[in-house]
Amino acid sequence: MSQHNEADDLVPTMTDGYKPGEKKDLSELQNLDANDESLNKWKASLGLNQAEIMFPDDPRTVIVKSLVLDAGGHKIEMDVSSSEKIAELKDRTIVIKEGAEYFFKVEFYVQREVVSGLKFLQQVKRLGLPVDKTEGMCGSYGPKKELQEKVFPLATAPSGMMARGTYTVRSKFVDDDNNCHLEWNWTMKIKDDWK
Repeated sequence: MSQHNEADDLVPTMTDGYKPGEKKDLSELQNLDANDESLNKWKASLGLNQAEIMFPDDPRTVIVKSLVLDAGGHKIEMDVSSSEKIAELKDRTIVIKEGAEYFFKVEFYVQREVVSGLKFLQQVKRLGLPVDKTEGMCGSYGPKKELQEKVFPLATAPSGMMARGTYTVRSKFVDDDNNCHLEWNWTMKIKDDWK
């Protein structure tokens, strides 16, 4: 019998034949094909011409501010901007009404370097057994002063008596270079109402 490691449950799907390009620092990217006008416009749109660092005391490249669950009239924000805020989430249960349509939105900053292939991974378990796994591509981002966001496709919460109950959720942000920018656990409860 093989040994099961929980860390293996939440890894991004690899596309056959895809190999991330060689990692280059910001100054190398700025100087790459410097005479190509269209490439320079594209690099500017990624923020490659901005050397400013938003949070100089924070060594992170990707700073995830929040994950928002939006179900029309019900918005639930999970502040994941610091380890203290993540610790608070462990003691909080997010209630979702059964059958509700919702989407996730992530808000984040990128500083210091380009992040290639940022992905949002999430695994939902009930009674220790996996019941759902989500993988959403955010994209590639250069450093910017502005808060960036990604909205994921609409989903529907499970419904029915068997679906009601408590679920444990593990969420994670990783990139093509296998850097884990954030990982946290939280709890949600499917109920017949939002309370």
